Amino acid sequence: MKSKINFYHWYYYTQSQKRGFIALILVVCIVQGLLYLYYYRESDTRKEYILTSEEQKFIQRELDSLRVLASQKKDTIYPFNPNYITDYKGFILELSIEALDRLFAYRESKHYVNSTQAFQEVTGVSEAWMQKYSRFMVFSSQSKPYAQQNREANPRSSFNKKEVKPKTIQDINTVTVEGLQEIYGIGPTLSQRILDDRNKYGGYVHIDQLKFVYGLSDAVIMALLQHYAVLVPPSVTPLDLNQATVDDLKNIPYLNYYLAREIVKYRSLHGDFVNKEQLREIEKIPLDKIHIISLYLEIRN
Repeated sequence: MKSKINFYHWYYYTQSQKRGFIALILVVCIVQGLLYLYYYRESDTRKEYILTSEEQKFIQRELDSLRVLASQKKDTIYPFNPNYITDYKGFILELSIEALDRLFAYRESKHYVNSTQAFQEVTGVSEAWMQKYSRFMVFSSQSKPYAQQNREANPRSSFNKKEVKPKTIQDINTVTVEGLQEIYGIGPTLSQRILDDRNKYGGYVHIDQLKFVYGLSDAVIMALLQHYAVLVPPSVTPLDLNQATVDDLKNIPYLNYYLAREIVKYRSLHGDFVNKEQLREIEKIPLDKIHIISLYLEIRN
């Protein structure tokens, strides 16, 4: 009797209410159907796939071949002149900081190594290092000061058979475009680029600045160093490293606004600079140019 009464209640709803009720039932049914299909397909995709023995053997062979290739892979090392190793190149060649410092100090004294034995004597690298990297070293055929020292130390050396006439060193700050083009490998474009850099900096303060002229190869740089030097450096008023502002520092060659800001930030965090070697702790500062940058700076306290 009660169900009959509830049935009669259906007739009390309006047509729109009845349609809404039926639509709600249909939506619920559709959603339930979609959820069922989704989880049914998901369960199918989650079924564990078991490899056959042949497939397992094939994959194992592929993995073994990849391991062999990985073990045989070696980083490519190109021939290099040890007289012009930079900090980055030294890191790639696994040179210690002490060995690099000895090489840089030797190079600062205007000396150059001309053999693998000379390089080992100067840097103090191990025999294992020499066996690994010495075959990639290339040296200029031109005479170097180190060779002259060896000749003086050993009078019976074969170098005594033929005396090499000393070259006339010219001032890089007075050389002309035509004079530079007498060096093999330098044409009008490169010679003009060298002079443009010289004019940009107001003159070269260090001969190593030639190494950073775009487009010069190691062989051309070596030839330039054999013929030119900074005989009369430009007049430079060094900035006080502990007083200079960001605007002052950013105008120094090889620095920019970002590096100048990092120098001032380092000074504010750690106090005044005690020595110029602390510049090496500045983030992203070009380590191979610090010895040149430092010529524009001084510590007055």
